[in-house]
Amino acid sequence: MCSQTKISSLLLIAALMCACGDMPERNMDPYTLARVGNKDLHKSDVEKVVPPELKGADSTEFVQKYINQWIIKQLKVREAEIIFPTSADDIEAQVEEYRQSLLIKKIEQYYLDKEPDNPISDSDIETYYNDHKAEFPLERTLVKGTVVALPEDFRQKNELFKLMNSKSEESQQDFRDMCIKNDFSLDEMREWVDFSDFLALLPTLRQNNYESLTESRSVQKMEADGSLYYFRIDDVLKKDEVKPLDMVRETIRQLLVMQRNAEIIRKYESNILQEATENGNALINNDIQ
Repeated sequence: MCSQTKISSLLLIAALMCACGDMPERNMDPYTLARVGNKDLHKSDVEKVVPPELKGADSTEFVQKYINQWIIKQLKVREAEIIFPTSADDIEAQVEEYRQSLLIKKIEQYYLDKEPDNPISDSDIETYYNDHKAEFPLERTLVKGTVVALPEDFRQKNELFKLMNSKSEESQQDFRDMCIKNDFSLDEMREWVDFSDFLALLPTLRQNNYESLTESRSVQKMEADGSLYYFRIDDVLKKDEVKPLDMVRETIRQLLVMQRNAEIIRKYESNILQEATENGNALINNDIQ
């Protein structure tokens, strides 16, 4: 409930408006704040929207603005009804269609919520993925790999190159340790990244094509501005190949949920149609040609 101050403010505004001729006095009472045609704005309607933290003059100002906006809205509607009299039926039909749409969504959600909670399993996702791989083409090349930047005059650069190029895990760890010890910029991409993001770590030019770099699994190098770049591409997925499962897992999960929900709604619709035709609540004219 509003405070006594707010109620008094509302009544004061109503009285002022009547005195100033801002609204008709026909059948007006202290609890009616404004009237346009046969539409009334009651004090109780405004009380519901007045923020409780507003006091005194702030509360009065808020109410005055609300009343003015309400009157303007009603006047616009009345003018539109006069200028566009044939639109009324179309609008009413649209409103009714929207009302029915909301109710249908609510009843469908009601039956969906009644279903047991059976989460989509990883097995379901993998099965769908394996059966529909053609639906998930890559739009761009992806790679996994490593890039390190070091000064061109680094005395142990050849040793670093050999360690990076080695297949043994021990050598790979020695490579990382050397990079960390010398504070080199090291990026290890063990998850799939766009090839363009990989190239952004190297002194490459946007207009050039570097697809040939993806053919090698050995360490390659580039030089620019006194820096030396060693890089290795460990794996690659080319454009138009199938996206990795991890990239589409959530998409498939949502798709399977939608399919499951659609099947639930289909069964519900089939049941209510059969029941209604059997008990006579719905009739179908079978004589229609």
